[in-house]
Amino acid sequence: MSDHIQRSKKRLNRILAENTGKTPEEIAAATDRDNYMSADEALEFGLIDKILTRRI
Repeated sequence: MSDHIQRSKKRLNRILAENTGKTPEEIAAATDRDNYMSADEALEFGLIDKILTRRI
């Protein structure tokens, strides 16, 4: 991996850690590979603040 990509990944991990309450290491582990989350999982992980639903 190039130095630029590594620096960008570390920066993104730090930003996500600051906004989710997770450590940079936890973010790095969660983003090491493709990681698909449901809305509930994203809420629990701290990536989103709430789940919006629309009544039909």
